[in-house]
Amino acid sequence: MSAHELALQKALIAHLKADAAVQALLGEPARVWDVAPADPAFPHLLIGRCESRPVAADGGGAEQALTLTVVSRFRGTEEAKAVLAAVRVALNDAALEADGVRTVNLRVSFADVFPGANGARTFAVLRVRAVTEEMAA
Repeated sequence: MSAHELALQKALIAHLKADAAVQALLGEPARVWDVAPADPAFPHLLIGRCESRPVAADGGGAEQALTLTVVSRFRGTEEAKAVLAAVRVALNDAALEADGVRTVNLRVSFADVFPGANGARTFAVLRVRAVTEEMAA
């Protein structure tokens, strides 16, 4: 099932980097990564944990839960909440595809905004639920 996870991550990153509202907040090209560079610019979005399980579908399918984390150095929650809102709008019901896999359903199912332990950063964590299937050849 690894093809589904990698394909969804590729499609998700490409979609978010191409979204004008996300670019307005995360720069152009948008700072959306699965691993941040050594000295990242802020704010940025990280694609983190991915949980998946197979679902019964013609040709195979997967239900995936991804964790996305906005990292901001803005004092307070305003910037993190703005990025969260732009990502939520960009992803809800988006039709994504890459490497022969497409989304059947995609939505943000959870969000949490909170300050870091030392107050120097603010985080917004989003949980994205996606159901993917293989496209007919």
